[in-house]
Amino acid sequence: MTTPRQRILDAAAELLAKGGREAVSTRAVSAAAGVQAQTIYRQFGDMAGLFAAVADEAWARYLGQKRAGEQRDDPVADLVAGWDLHVEFGLANPALYKLIYGDPRPGDPSAVSGEGHELLMGILRRVAAAGRLRLPVEAAAPMVYAASVGATLALIAAQSDGTLGAHAALSRDLRDAVMAAVLTEEGTDGIGDRALALKASLPAVADRFSPAEQILLAEWLDRIVG
Repeated sequence: MTTPRQRILDAAAELLAKGGREAVSTRAVSAAAGVQAQTIYRQFGDMAGLFAAVADEAWARYLGQKRAGEQRDDPVADLVAGWDLHVEFGLANPALYKLIYGDPRPGDPSAVSGEGHELLMGILRRVAAAGRLRLPVEAAAPMVYAASVGATLALIAAQSDGTLGAHAALSRDLRDAVMAAVLTEEGTDGIGDRALALKASLPAVADRFSPAEQILLAEWLDRIVG
């Protein structure tokens, strides 16, 4: 049987999807969930706490989709698929997406922290290990994140004013431009590419080096990359 907490979360998410943030009031949520207003405050503290819980649940569901995605032999294909999944999630859940990405809360995971960031970093490390990354993983990750979020928010705005069709190629074009900026051409094999690939592979052999040796080796490889 569904708990009152889950009924409240489901009701708030449905109201948010249908009418945006303004539709999620204490009265509307309590009526839709079949609970008294006091139950909402007892479970979540206040409406800000409820919004935070709705965002957390949506974020967990999105990360579950990303974790469940098939890992391809080509890590670049995984990087492209991850971008497309991100944009698709935003367009399918615009109010939730804006709640997560357009209204960050102090202390929450961001472009440089959290599980979503680690998933992106993992894909980029595989890209680097394959010799296809032009930039250090730490530099490529925030570029990909910022561009994908910006593209999604722009498309959500176009979707809301009925002009999405006029911007159908925006995500693809921006994605391709970002990929061109962070990736090398397939088949290139410069010394900088090999250095990036070796640095990305260091976590797999970290137990063979002391912490000081790991830092020193990473610094040498960064110098080679330039």
